[in-house]
Amino acid sequence: MFKILEKSDEILKYLKRLEESFFVPYSADSVIKDILNRVKRDGDKALIELTKEYDQVDISGKTDLKLREESKETDLAVSDLKVSKIIINAAYKEIDPSFLKSFKRLVKNVRSFHENQKEPKEWKRKFADGSFFGMRNIPLSSVGVYVPGGRAVYASSVMMNVIPAQIAGVKRIVMVSPPKINPHVLVAANELGVLEIYQVGGAQAVAALAYGTATIPKVDKIVGPGNIYVTLAKHKLSPIVGIDSLAGPSDVLIIADRKANPRYIASDLLAQCEHDPNAQAILITDSEEFAKSVNQEVKKQFDSLLRKEIVRKAIESKGCFLVVNNIEDSIDIANRISPEHLELFISKPDKFLTGIKNSGAVFVGEFSPVAIGDYGAGPNHVLPTYTTARFSSPLGVYDFIKKQSVLKYSKRALAKIRDDVVMLAGVEGLDAHKKSVEIRLT
Repeated sequence: MFKILEKSDEILKYLKRLEESFFVPYSADSVIKDILNRVKRDGDKALIELTKEYDQVDISGKTDLKLREESKETDLAVSDLKVSKIIINAAYKEIDPSFLKSFKRLVKNVRSFHENQKEPKEWKRKFADGSFFGMRNIPLSSVGVYVPGGRAVYASSVMMNVIPAQIAGVKRIVMVSPPKINPHVLVAANELGVLEIYQVGGAQAVAALAYGTATIPKVDKIVGPGNIYVTLAKHKLSPIVGIDSLAGPSDVLIIADRKANPRYIASDLLAQCEHDPNAQAILITDSEEFAKSVNQEVKKQFDSLLRKEIVRKAIESKGCFLVVNNIEDSIDIANRISPEHLELFISKPDKFLTGIKNSGAVFVGEFSPVAIGDYGAGPNHVLPTYTTARFSSPLGVYDFIKKQSVLKYSKRALAKIRDDVVMLAGVEGLDAHKKSVEIRLT
């Protein structure tokens, strides 16, 4: 199943290929431009047309929701862009009550973790003459949360994107998701108090959040992962709206010595691969025999999976086991790969933790699978992908805060700094800057 590389030159070639493998299909560029222009020009009309074109769902407002409710119809198709209370209430009838109980418990974990990211509203340093400087932390006014549809049900994405925004103090949180929105996603959003839910997805949803339409007022920032069209739309609209990141397919790197449990490692590799045919799963170990035993476990567990084709394609595309001479060698390789998720199955993980600089999240020990992070142990599961952990962080409360500097100088304080400012303004050739200081002291 997984390729096993043990020669150093083969490993180096593989790492180079990984670094060059992230690409943007610019063949989709013209499609994205057309979608963005249509939404900017035609607003809701374009959203309705594009939803029918790409999702084969009519949200033009022709369905009589009252009649559907009276007939006790449970089909969750909506009749308008905004999801009504009738549809949300119907969603509760579609889910198992145990989902709601579990969801509420996981929400507590995630909220507790993110509460620790709160910063003071401001800090200020005062001086004897009355001068001061400082910083203010101001929550964004509005945020759009994109929740994917497609291959899976992403109720956890609602939780991970909405909770830090709420803790930051964002007043207006909007959710968009492709039709038909899964009832679990609707219930998750409603339980978290999201008041605006729109049944529209893809690049057109991103455009609506950025430009605004008659139904969907524009937002200050858009967060949440999506497919390549969503990613390209966020990229193109980033000059006029804030975005969290340009997310690529999910990835995991596992570092394991020969004492680790092959069954656990195989299951975690397969779990990552079921996300997407382009998902990346890599194992680094110091034993070829151990790598082979993990591969045997992968073969055993593969047959029982529901998403075999997706897993198979992911393994064939980027799955690989790297065999190193010493387990310590894996630190440099890990920092080079800069994985979204890093699992440590080694006897002395603390030694490794200090050396790992580039990873979105680290999972330590055999009882800390990525899945618990995905579903609500506490930390956020929206993480930097495809080597961007070199310079990016997990989604957090800080992503929904903007900072503002504040400065007040007295005449006496201005006089102290005058000569230095005048000197630098003169060097830069900005005469009016220099005079704006001098005029106050003459």
